[in-house]
Amino acid sequence: MNRHVVRAGTAAAALLLAVAYLGTPAWAQGKWECPAAEKSKKSPVPNSPQAVAAGKKLVTDKACTACHGETGKGDGPGAAALTPKPANWTSAAVQSESDGCIFGKISTGRGPMPPWGHLPANDRWAVVAYIRSLKK
Repeated sequence: MNRHVVRAGTAAAALLLAVAYLGTPAWAQGKWECPAAEKSKKSPVPNSPQAVAAGKKLVTDKACTACHGETGKGDGPGAAALTPKPANWTSAAVQSESDGCIFGKISTGRGPMPPWGHLPANDRWAVVAYIRSLKK
């Protein structure tokens, strides 16, 4: 088989997978529920100014602010193009979730929210500490 045909077929398959993944309507995702196993997880990172600062640095370094905004309100420059919209970390809805739920969402991602499970757990817990510091 011709190499060009194989490459074209591979590219077409990759495009179809991307469209299938990205083309899923946001309403089809439903509410982002927290698995029961995540709800009870507790942070091993003490809530401290150092943890909050480390979380804030990670949020900035990993470009979370592009969507979640500089103040965590979900109003970053990339938010306009996203469906569903990024979470407002200062909202009662986010702040009422358990630390484990927030940690789980950071770890697994969903839709336009990328998974960050590859980051060390303590880094993800530091991000949770930072999000908690944004409580109104």
